Amino acid sequence: MSTSPFPDAGASPVLPSQGSQPGPQPADDGRNLDSILRIPVLVQVVLGSATMPVSNLMKLGRGAIVSLDHRVGEPVDVMVNGRVIARGEIVIVEEENSRFGVSLTEVVGPADAAQNG
Repeated sequence: MSTSPFPDAGASPVLPSQGSQPGPQPADDGRNLDSILRIPVLVQVVLGSATMPVSNLMKLGRGAIVSLDHRVGEPVDVMVNGRVIARGEIVIVEEENSRFGVSLTEVVGPADAAQNG
C-alpha cells in the first residue's frame, strides 16, 4: 500500500447521484438567489463632470449653469457601486416628459470594467 500526502488520493469521487455535495442544495438555490437579488446597490448615471475653484462653487445659486465635459449625444456611463457596468444614451421617459432614463447601448465586460475602475 502506497503512502500519499493526500488522504483521499485513492478514494472514488462522489457523484451527485451517490451522495450529497458540499454547498447549497438545489432546493435552496431559489432562496439563496432571492436573498442576493434583494441586496441594494447604488446605481448612478454620470452625465459629465466639471472642475472649478471653490470660490466659483460658492458663487453658484439657483439657475446657475455648470458646463460639463460631456457633449450632447455622447454616451453616459452607468455605474453600480462606483464601477462602470454599461454605457447608454439619455432618453425622455414617454409616460412623463419631466423624467429622464437611460437606454443602454453597451454593457461593459469584466476586462473593460477593470480598465475603467
